[in-house]
Amino acid sequence: MTGRIITARHGRPDLARDVTITAREYGDWWRQYDASGLAADERPPAGLVALADEAETILSSTLPRAIETARHVGGADRQIPADPMFVEAPLPPPPFPNFISLSPGQWGVVSRTLWFLGFAPEGVENHLQSWRRVRKITARLAELAEGGDVVLCAHGYLNWMIDQQLRRESWVRASRDGGNHFWSWRIYEPSGVKRGVESPAAAE
Repeated sequence: MTGRIITARHGRPDLARDVTITAREYGDWWRQYDASGLAADERPPAGLVALADEAETILSSTLPRAIETARHVGGADRQIPADPMFVEAPLPPPPFPNFISLSPGQWGVVSRTLWFLGFAPEGVENHLQSWRRVRKITARLAELAEGGDVVLCAHGYLNWMIDQQLRRESWVRASRDGGNHFWSWRIYEPSGVKRGVESPAAAE
């Protein structure tokens, strides 16, 4: 029987977010974010560890925060392939003047909105290209799920895109936990397969 697909967001990275920075500095901040592993006190939720224990396959993106998340949930001795196809959708620094300062979170909203509307500097994956990548991701996850449950440790917006694509492909989001926060996860089952009572949050 085809297994489930579980997508998880990484844990909290070891980088301060309570700062105000310019758009140019946001580009530097995001590069540091991509290079950061998890904060030293991060611990995975027991529910996510239990899902990983049952999974045939665990995967992660190649960014340190996702790799460390996968190791936390899967254990240091388990083989966990990392692949750049699972990295986060781009957040290019917006072309704003340097007298404007915002928090990294606020710049993230501005960047994502402009990127969604078509802003992508040369060499940066644009919105359409990201969707093409997501379709390749869901095809790979579905193929792997033929052999059992698959857990992907990846990133917030990418996981949202995967959620949209899987449901277009008739996968059912059976449950979710943690919204879109660090360590959150979503569980998908093939259409027609019910293994338990659907969480109320799954209909959101």
